[in-house]
Amino acid sequence: GYRVSLQGSFLGSNRTFVPFLEYSPRQHIKLDPPSGLQANITASKCQIWWSVPWYFAEILQYELQYKEHSTPWETALNKTPTSSLPQIEIEATEFRKGITYIARVRRKVSESEDSYHSEWSEWSQTTSFQRAGISQLPEKLFNVRTVQFLFIPLSFVIVLYVVWNCKLSQKASPALTFPHQLPSFSHSTTCTMEILR
Repeated sequence: GYRVSLQGSFLGSNRTFVPFLEYSPRQHIKLDPPSGLQANITASKCQIWWSVPWYFAEILQYELQYKEHSTPWETALNKTPTSSLPQIEIEATEFRKGITYIARVRRKVSESEDSYHSEWSEWSQTTSFQRAGISQLPEKLFNVRTVQFLFIPLSFVIVLYVVWNCKLSQKASPALTFPHQLPSFSHSTTCTMEILR
């Protein structure tokens, strides 16, 4: 290992600080991000692969993120390859037809590796791909807010319709009884005519 010391001036005097009595560089690695990220999607699966130096191939682990092109990375889905191979396969059914997706990957030394230790690298450059087919309406289109905007006006229209029908039926009810009153009216008219004679 190594001994790391820092020298500096403090209150007018030179001092030496020793933050690490024993420092092992192989336990503090940060790798460069993967390069050459590519993707190919078919009707059944999506294959994504990237380049890695051969001497690192067996001791690395990866994390892949992918998302729809128009959404933020905070909504991205994560996938962890089950092997140290620089590739991953995802079922095509996880992608909506006609939508462009972008993916990125990062790497670090595998947790099972005792000789080295590292933190995650930065994310790689992205690659884009699209599942063939006609774009479908997103499921999020009919979210709670959309339902509220549809339900409230529709309820208002239904209430107005019911109230309007009730008022019309009340106005129409005297007209319905008019024919029953008609015979008595004609009878009284006949009686009046006889008296006048």
